[in-house]
Amino acid sequence: MNWLNRRVRGFRLVDLVALGLLTMLILGVYLAKTMAGGERAKIAAVERQIGEEKARVRLLQAEVSHLEQPARIERLSETYLGLAPVSERRVADLEALPELARKPIAPSGKPIDVTPDPMAAAAPEPAAPLPVPTQVAAR
Repeated sequence: MNWLNRRVRGFRLVDLVALGLLTMLILGVYLAKTMAGGERAKIAAVERQIGEEKARVRLLQAEVSHLEQPARIERLSETYLGLAPVSERRVADLEALPELARKPIAPSGKPIDVTPDPMAAAAPEPAAPLPVPTQVAAR
């Protein structure tokens, strides 16, 4: 007898094998569709995050452009740092630069006022180096 015509409980063996393969194909397609739906949900979540991040970037760029306005920086420098625009007597022509370069920076006998660096005062002093052992203990 041929294996194609062999019967098991009234069904041909080839029919049972075909039914098993069909069942496996149906389950495979169902699982693939389920996994694709999960991936689609993840992609949608990532796209939402990208949109939110783009909105945050636009907001930060707007804030930076506001903070970098020259009028605002000038007002803050005058208020907190005591800075002012350069006076006209401090402006030099291009021809006067060699003469200015030959002049001493500070007139002799007159101390130079130096503004202390606030960051240097706040910096901690370096720690003392660790002592180096001079002898190694024998085991």
